[in-house]
Amino acid sequence: MLFCSQEFLVFFLLVFGSYWLVPNDRFRTYLLLGASIFFYSCWNPWLSFLIVVSTAIDYAIARRMDDSRDERVRRTLLVTSVCLNLGLLGYFKYANFFLDSLEQTLRFIGAEVSLPTLRVLLPIGISFYTFEAISYIVDVYHRRIKAERSLPNFLLFILFFPHLVAGPIVRARDFLPQISRHKHWSWLRMQHGTELFLLGLFKKLAIADRMAAVADPIFANPEAFRTSTVWLGILAYSVQIYCDFSGYSDMAIGIAHMFGFKLGVNFRMPYLAQNIAEFWRRWHISLSSWLRDYVFIPLGGSRGGTMQTSRNLMITMALGGLWHGASWPFVLWGVAHGGLLVIHRAFRRFCEQTPGFVQILESRFGTTARIVVTVLAVSLCWVLFRAPTLGIAQTIYHRLFIPMPGAGSPLPILSVLILVGVTAVAHLVADSGRWRVWWSRLPSEVLAVGYATLALVAAFLAPASGKAFIYFQF
Repeated sequence: MLFCSQEFLVFFLLVFGSYWLVPNDRFRTYLLLGASIFFYSCWNPWLSFLIVVSTAIDYAIARRMDDSRDERVRRTLLVTSVCLNLGLLGYFKYANFFLDSLEQTLRFIGAEVSLPTLRVLLPIGISFYTFEAISYIVDVYHRRIKAERSLPNFLLFILFFPHLVAGPIVRARDFLPQISRHKHWSWLRMQHGTELFLLGLFKKLAIADRMAAVADPIFANPEAFRTSTVWLGILAYSVQIYCDFSGYSDMAIGIAHMFGFKLGVNFRMPYLAQNIAEFWRRWHISLSSWLRDYVFIPLGGSRGGTMQTSRNLMITMALGGLWHGASWPFVLWGVAHGGLLVIHRAFRRFCEQTPGFVQILESRFGTTARIVVTVLAVSLCWVLFRAPTLGIAQTIYHRLFIPMPGAGSPLPILSVLILVGVTAVAHLVADSGRWRVWWSRLPSEVLAVGYATLALVAAFLAPASGKAFIYFQF
């Protein structure tokens, strides 16, 4: 069930109404847990059973680890849980990728082999809830948190349907205490949740899906389009993936608010970042902070010299790319971002030795130039992220920098530029913070009309054939 579908609307209204009619908080937990299992079972009931079983195993391991004082036992339990979670992720998501890579390597060295292709159904959102389970078990091992004693509570932490299939990645120390907290009806919280949901709905239907109508044909067959159109396709995809993923996050956070839960912010206007490091502090925050805390820092972080820090950045970002998808373009996308982070650190050291240059960079012109350069670098990296093969990515880069003839835009250019402009203006207005003042002064009647208008415009601009959220594949 997609958040923007009629089926989900019926599901949500039934669960939402029942949730607030039930006075007992424990019954509410069971209701949300049952609804979350049903929500995932709509994709595949057997895979929902797999999630429940693996989560129950993590629950038992964490309790045993928390009760033990023997460090060897605790470490063994930690390794067992991490291997179990990574093993499931590796089998379902990466088995065919590694088999195909091994086959190509063997053929490259002259061996004639033909390895089998596994018929594996990828569980939706497996990368998200695997990282949640790993962070929980690691935090219990380091005694940052106590192991959860209630199995239903722990199951709800992993299976809570708003964030189950595409995040944000939730930390146990943030979510588990909220389950036991008494929930009371709040009109202000309902309003905030509704605003976030409608904003996400507009991003998805009115912007992301329409940008897909431009980007998809260009990435599918870049040879058919002229250079200027390919550049337009890169711009369209940059807007599409932001509005698609941040739209889902807004909707997930809004739905959680309506049930009395708070999920962490996942995006902070990333295309206003002034450098690549700041971009990753604004983009997919739950993943970038997870990689920082559970990969980069354990590797040594920036505590070593320049070479060690650069190595740690490259490893972390390469793993981040592999997390997104089982293909070499995703890995190279992560490596490219790792390289950009290394270059940024070197450039920052250079700036520390040239104060006059720093003043130019911090001027209004310099700030604008830094934002433009960052957006350009990120957009060029999106080619690797979106291209289905390295060959297509190579073709796109070739046409980007060598003028070539071909077809024009699949949609009117003015339509595309208007949507890009709307996204840019919304970024600037939100960054200024002035909208909060304007919004707080509007009468409730005007707000109600605004909500209805936003929903109607989203429905009107949505393409006839809707698309699943991009991050459902991860």
